[in-house]
Amino acid sequence: MTACCLIVAGRFLLPQPGAGDIPGSTERQLSFLRAALDDGADTAAQQQFPEGHLFSNALYGLAWVQAAHAEPGLRPQAVRESRWALARLESEEGRAVFSPKLQPAHGIFWAGWTNWLRGAILSLDSSDSAQVQRFSEHSQEIAQAFAASDTPFLQAYRGQAWPVDSTVAIASLRLHDKLFGARHSAVIERWSEQARTRLDPATGLLPHQVSAVDGSTASGSRATSQTVIHRFLPDIDPEFAASQYSLYRDQFLTYPAGFGPALREYPHGVDGNGDVDSGPLIAGISLSATVVAQGAARVNGDDALARALAAEGELLGLPIDLPGSKRYAFGLFPIGDAFVAWSSTARPLVAEPPSATYDLRWWWRLPWLTVLALTALAPWTGQITAATRGVVRRGTRAAKG
Repeated sequence: MTACCLIVAGRFLLPQPGAGDIPGSTERQLSFLRAALDDGADTAAQQQFPEGHLFSNALYGLAWVQAAHAEPGLRPQAVRESRWALARLESEEGRAVFSPKLQPAHGIFWAGWTNWLRGAILSLDSSDSAQVQRFSEHSQEIAQAFAASDTPFLQAYRGQAWPVDSTVAIASLRLHDKLFGARHSAVIERWSEQARTRLDPATGLLPHQVSAVDGSTASGSRATSQTVIHRFLPDIDPEFAASQYSLYRDQFLTYPAGFGPALREYPHGVDGNGDVDSGPLIAGISLSATVVAQGAARVNGDDALARALAAEGELLGLPIDLPGSKRYAFGLFPIGDAFVAWSSTARPLVAEPPSATYDLRWWWRLPWLTVLALTALAPWTGQITAATRGVVRRGTRAAKG
């Protein structure tokens, strides 16, 4: 037990990569994910929640793209693997739960993530003219859907809309304009202006869920959607992103019982139940949001928080790091590994990373290290007690003599 605690403490104290770098284990983690996907992990994830198949493949492909931007030597493999992931998103299975009758086709969730992944691939290699054409066509379809809508938040499913999904889609239009010339700037600016007028009145942040009719708040801000929104907002509107990220950090970042940092699912002062998105809540903490928050911190220039969350992942994520693969939670939930890989390699694909300074408790490691130290000493309690008593006896005898 003592040896295990020392090993875990060593991993916890290791310096974590900054925003421009990626973990040294990224290739091994992606190797595990590819094997899991080949074994049907995406189909299994679909049984757990409605977007399991899409997220499993999209995040795998995006993690490869992000890794290749940091390590150019990975580019050929990244292009090959991310194209493979894109094909799975566009397969019959990948589109099965999304309605082709929505605008854009299959809804803004499927359209946005698919378009973002395609654009991300083209940011590495734009030599495939057919993919360039499809990116242009799909971007135009998304732009037309936003232009024809009275609300900035389009439907993901019939009669249901979440602002986070539209945020991803608008980011894909911004990526298109960066790669192939400004074409959708008017739609993007209109979206940003409309979004600012439909903030959750309780938090000043984009809501979790809205009315599909007029975009009014149906469910207040929550961390599971906020952490994803803040992955994409800096690429859309850096000024708006900076103000939103500061509010998000103030209202969701917490240190339960002195431990942390971690992300509450609901803002401070608000209690609620977990669901399929957040997973079970522990003292109000969403583990899924805390994992994804690492990526949000990286793209918003919050280097201290990103490193802290990465270190906590090495402490609490039960990583198994082998020569050819790395997995968390014993590899039981590959979709969780996909979120970790996407978050730990996060980087903006449109804008420059912002220069910002955010506070983090300087002593945040101490509670974790205290628990590790007590656990490491626990097996030796008997020996320590016996040795202490022996010292006391000898001291008593010496005093009498």
